[in-house]
Amino acid sequence: MSAHDSQPTSAAASTKSAVNQPVTEHRASRSEVRGRVWQQLPLLLGLVVLWAVLWGQFSWLNILTGFIVAILVTRVLYLPPADISGRLNIWYSLVFLAHFILDVTVASFMVAFQALNPRPIPTSSVIAVQLRTRSDFVMTLDAIAMSLVPGSIVVEVDRERAILYFHTFDTTTAADVEAMRAKVLVVETRIVRAIGSKDDLARIHETEAAR
Repeated sequence: MSAHDSQPTSAAASTKSAVNQPVTEHRASRSEVRGRVWQQLPLLLGLVVLWAVLWGQFSWLNILTGFIVAILVTRVLYLPPADISGRLNIWYSLVFLAHFILDVTVASFMVAFQALNPRPIPTSSVIAVQLRTRSDFVMTLDAIAMSLVPGSIVVEVDRERAILYFHTFDTTTAADVEAMRAKVLVVETRIVRAIGSKDDLARIHETEAAR
């Protein structure tokens, strides 16, 4: 038998042996598991805070049940992939939470005052706000944070152009509209400084330096 005749036989044998070889599954290392947990941590914390805000109190029981619900949501229910930076700044996270609680408190009193005020209801507006970042995660948190503050709610999201449309209360003048738009951008800045990526931070710094 010539060398040419033996080539198909050897090729078939090698193919058969390759097929019969067991497929080894890739198991994530401890560092990869820790990295995935760290990347999911901001999402879990956000869901826990959202759960506590919806219940109206920050008790240990609400935090525990919120954590359980967050685990179930991220593990059982399907969520679209979010580009999470894995970065967490504790100080700016506390700053964001403090301002958020203050905004909710002040806005609640303002809306209650307007409801009891016998004067005509102030003019409302639908405002388009162009965000500076392109992160779906930051956009979502910005929309949730502003919607939880009484007097404003997101009515539409343009994901491709990173534009949020808000229905806002008591925006009678153009100055009120610009103040509301600036408030949305301030909330975006706080979120980016807390959990945004380096690219998001660069975009924020560029726009602030251009002013």
